[in-house]
Amino acid sequence: MQEDKLERALGLHEQARALQGSRDLAGAEASCREALALIEELDGPVHPDVANLLHSLGSILEQQGRYDDAGACASRAVAIMDEIADLVEGPEAALILIQSLGLLGTAQRQKGRYRDAEPPLLRAVELSESYSDCEVLATALNDLGVLYKYSGKFAEAERVYGRALALARERHGDIHPLVATLYHNRGGLEHARGRFEAAEAPARRAWEIRRELLGVEHPDTLADACAYAGVLDGLGRYAESRPLYEHALRVYRQIYGREHFEIAATLHNLAGVDFAEGDPKRASRRYRHALRIKERLLGRDHPEWALTANNLCTVLHESGRDREAEPLLLRAIAALERALEPGHPLLALSRANLEAARGGSGD
Repeated sequence: MQEDKLERALGLHEQARALQGSRDLAGAEASCREALALIEELDGPVHPDVANLLHSLGSILEQQGRYDDAGACASRAVAIMDEIADLVEGPEAALILIQSLGLLGTAQRQKGRYRDAEPPLLRAVELSESYSDCEVLATALNDLGVLYKYSGKFAEAERVYGRALALARERHGDIHPLVATLYHNRGGLEHARGRFEAAEAPARRAWEIRRELLGVEHPDTLADACAYAGVLDGLGRYAESRPLYEHALRVYRQIYGREHFEIAATLHNLAGVDFAEGDPKRASRRYRHALRIKERLLGRDHPEWALTANNLCTVLHESGRDREAEPLLLRAIAALERALEPGHPLLALSRANLEAARGGSGD
């Protein structure tokens, strides 16, 4: 009987991974939860197999945008592995802890809790230094680099991305998902710095690799296409970027329905193109739509909400609606001050926009 339950749990876990790979996240979650319940029944609540399943469940929840739930799973997995650290050894136990720390930090970052995200991500890197597979270290460095990019620690992000990319290319060559991710992130870092010419080559390379691996309509390929389009925007090449965003939006809606973070991000980007091409009314509608989605998914204290609010206020200012813009900017600045480094460009831009709005409203 016990062996039958174990075999079923293992089969459900494999099924969950397969369903996650095919983007059936609801099915993956159901299979993973059933597997977790069986393993807890067999082994008790404090066991490495329970921690492993919690990490798997958390990664599924993170893909769904359920960051609090993902973080709770990862936190529990880390607590289990720390509690039994003196009782288990070997690479599998170390990997469960490293991956769970990475998921915990990533979930905190996704919620805009940048300071809370750093300790688990730093610990994951530290543990990965002595792990036998350099891909594990490259992945941990990449997760830390993403945090540093979002929080405005650009020099630190460049350092860890560079090391991660060298490790990934040494391990896999140039055509591999992790390599594509790192090119994507290197391009995103240069974009965040406003260095669009430097961003173009890595962003384009990420998109090329992902198309070769996954085809043109896979969500990961679309994310790379949109990142490259963002670089094109920075270079003023809107005729090239618009069709990339429009294609991604159509496919995202087919995959995710009407409300998902990727849909909000793409609407935000299309609004920027609308505004640059002289259509502020359409830009305003799209920014507002993106803002509503981000508010429902992330809340009004999240930096991503603040980013879209800031851009909407730029449109409002240009349209002579500064009194409407000012309270939005005040809320955006408060959110950004809690999350970002003091010298972050987005924070400086938001403050400049607030000054412009106050000047325009006659206050």
